[in-house]
Amino acid sequence: MTGEEIVLTRDGLEKIEKELHFLKSVKRKDVAARIKQAISYGDITDNSEYEDAKNEQAFVEGRIATLEKILRYARILEKSENGNSFVTLGSTVRLKDLELDQDYTYTVVGTAEANPSENKISNESPVGKAIMGRSVGEEVEVKVPAGVLKYRIVEIS
Repeated sequence: MTGEEIVLTRDGLEKIEKELHFLKSVKRKDVAARIKQAISYGDITDNSEYEDAKNEQAFVEGRIATLEKILRYARILEKSENGNSFVTLGSTVRLKDLELDQDYTYTVVGTAEANPSENKISNESPVGKAIMGRSVGEEVEVKVPAGVLKYRIVEIS
């Protein structure tokens, strides 16, 4: 992650701020207590509790650094003023798979906020790239390792 702008929705920003607060105020203290406890057992050269706690500490500190960097370069995505006439960051889009005749609904977000399990796809993902700037009724083709998927944009909100 360089000094590039990172686009976040308000919800995404709040999620990152909450996680950062939790890591700094709760998790750091928990890990420090675990390290202190492990040191109290004596020799730390073959102390697995100490090793585990130190590894967790490294993970927590790395995650804190990552979140702080995201916040440093974050730009908040305000609600689109395009009247939902075309897909932009922050749009929720209903797509119809033209081969399977199934509907899928995705929210297009920046890479830092993408979470497929929550139907939040990155604007840099294959589907995200294919639908950006498109309008209701347009058909798009998405190249994936398994071939080409064909979708029609049914609704933008």
